[in-house]
Amino acid sequence: MPLKPPRAWLDAALLGITLLALAGGGLARWLGLAETARLAWNASALLLAAWLAAESAARLWRRQVGVDLIALLAIVGAVSLGQALVAAVIALMLAGGRALERYTERRAERELRRLIDRAPRFAWCYRGGLLEQVAVERVRPGDRLLVRTGDVLPVDGEVIDAMALLDEAALTGEPLPVNRGAGDAVRSGGVNAGPPFDLRATATAAQSTYAGIVKLAEAARQSRAPSARLADRYALALIPLTLAVAGVAWLLSGDPLRVLAVLVVATPCPLILAVPVAIVGGISRCARRGILVKDGATLEALARVQQLFLDKTGTLTAGRIGVRTVESAGTYAPAQLLHLAGSLAQASPHPVAQAIAQAARERAPLEPPQAVRESAGAGLCGTVAGREVWLGEHGYVAAAVPAEPWSGAMLRRMNHELLDGSFVAVDGAMAGAVLFDDRLRQESPGALRRLRQAGIRRIVMLTGDRAEAAQLVGVAAGVDEVRAGLTPAAKLAAIAEGRRQGVTMMIGDGINDAPALAAADVGVALGARGASASSEAAGVVLLVDRLDRVAEALCIARRARRIAVQGVLAGMGLSLLAMLWAAAGLLPALAGAVLQEAIDVAVIANALRVLGGRAPPALGGAVIDRLREEHAALAPVLQQVRRAAERVASDPPAQARSELDALLRGLERQLVPHEQADEAQLYPQLARRLHGEDPLAAMSHTHREIFRLIHLLQRMVADLAGGVTVASLEEIQRTLLRLDTVLGLHFAQEEELYHSLDDR
Repeated sequence: MPLKPPRAWLDAALLGITLLALAGGGLARWLGLAETARLAWNASALLLAAWLAAESAARLWRRQVGVDLIALLAIVGAVSLGQALVAAVIALMLAGGRALERYTERRAERELRRLIDRAPRFAWCYRGGLLEQVAVERVRPGDRLLVRTGDVLPVDGEVIDAMALLDEAALTGEPLPVNRGAGDAVRSGGVNAGPPFDLRATATAAQSTYAGIVKLAEAARQSRAPSARLADRYALALIPLTLAVAGVAWLLSGDPLRVLAVLVVATPCPLILAVPVAIVGGISRCARRGILVKDGATLEALARVQQLFLDKTGTLTAGRIGVRTVESAGTYAPAQLLHLAGSLAQASPHPVAQAIAQAARERAPLEPPQAVRESAGAGLCGTVAGREVWLGEHGYVAAAVPAEPWSGAMLRRMNHELLDGSFVAVDGAMAGAVLFDDRLRQESPGALRRLRQAGIRRIVMLTGDRAEAAQLVGVAAGVDEVRAGLTPAAKLAAIAEGRRQGVTMMIGDGINDAPALAAADVGVALGARGASASSEAAGVVLLVDRLDRVAEALCIARRARRIAVQGVLAGMGLSLLAMLWAAAGLLPALAGAVLQEAIDVAVIANALRVLGGRAPPALGGAVIDRLREEHAALAPVLQQVRRAAERVASDPPAQARSELDALLRGLERQLVPHEQADEAQLYPQLARRLHGEDPLAAMSHTHREIFRLIHLLQRMVADLAGGVTVASLEEIQRTLLRLDTVLGLHFAQEEELYHSLDDR
């Protein structure tokens, strides 16, 4: 029966006993009580030897050899030959190394308590015409249940009411709530994001989807083989080498003290100390960057990762709905349209409506809506500032206002770009649409590039979302392969397949990711927003909501492992030289112990280099906020460029000329001064924080292209004084399209750069 790992308090107790025994024995020796000193030193050494013997026997039973075997032989040999002080010193070094290593592993075997705690304990069940709260274990197929707003669905079932609005992001990764009609099957673990509805149970709690996810996560964690300790892997070479040198010393001299001296200088304190010190140092550096690495074995495995699997929603993307753009049919300006839609949307608890209201509220105070009527899951209408406003799905709004070709074109665009949107009608006419999506994280592309630079050779996105949306995100982020529409079990199978090809890392944040996080060699959870299930299943938790910290963790882990290996090899090399001297009779056991301590100090000093290293460059928070505010202020100008690029050739000539003049004024007064200030003031400041001789050369080139296109546009518009022609407008449109493309790319690059330098 394999022994279980000792508790942290036991290692701390052994360290305390050996330290007190060594100090107490030294004091007794100084007072002339030589026998008392010998007894104290021998007692502490034999106590630790007894524990090592039990552990070594358990390891040998499992056909494993540990680094502690040489230390055990050295302690027993020292005690047998009357070298009590030598034995006590070895015991202290060994106990210190074990306590240090165990400190890094205290949280290694946590159960998935938070995942289990999230599971519903009770359900509201109709019994005899009355509503009764019952334990979820008592729910049986066929029972009629009430699911209140905000409740987690307790069991799998069928919707009885006409409509249910469910947030299934934790199960499928789909960021938007989904509508389920009467008779539709729903799964436990989803959250009711709409009004209360009735549910007919089709399975017991133990047979439902959520319980299956918990079982998968627990089974995956138990089946994952623990990584061998780095020190133990080197011990496989050190142990036979030590025994061979000791055997040669015995054959040549027949002196047991020479054998003891060989064992003493071979005592693997460089292995016992260098590795845990470097690993703890790596864990400490990660913690300073908001990265919680739960144990040393995880950091070692992280340093050897070759393949990366990651979720989409909440991992590559922000995991929440955000307004992407406001499109106007022409009557109202986008800002005015957003203000009307947001004012009405604040009356609805629907997540999409709340996202629209929040986006509008960030620009201006909202109006109080009146006479609001809502169709659950479809849309709402009401009066805002004296105007009748409709907001919702196209079918809902189109049923209230006459159809227009504009809305059909917008639907096609939304389909092509895989966008969701809410249409807006004002005073009986289709006025525009608010488009939204789950945006790609600003740091995602850069984070994946850094991971590749750090040695990741394959990146695969695993998601339960639909294939079209997943492919779009995958292309934008730069992954190698996209696997969409996956269940938790399918993600688990993909991880198992990957592990056969190399060391794997899985990054996720949802409940459906917990089994895959537990099964991967290294699971990384984005836990900043309280993703408790994935945090408990993972070995690494990001306490800040930034994907680029994974690349930092990987670099820190590889540096820590590299320094640990350097210390081990240097320590083993020095120990080998000392062993040869001891075998030749030139190094007594006590002198060997002192020399071994000197080697230990050097190895520890080298291992502490892990705590150093330059932190990623950062800008002050005020600078970052100012830059973002400037970009936000320029958003209307960019929208003007986009609108002109889309319509200038089809607008009436007089209207086109007027809009172009207004656009040029905005470019000259706002955009050009901003870019000139960036080039003259900001970029030199940024260049000092980045690597390379001229790290911002490409972005400076983009500035020059923007200035060139604006200058070209000015000349083209000036030529319109001689008369507006279709050909001239088409030429201007081509220039505007180039300018729109360059501006969009340039602003995206700058925002990604600013985000990477924001260390808050």
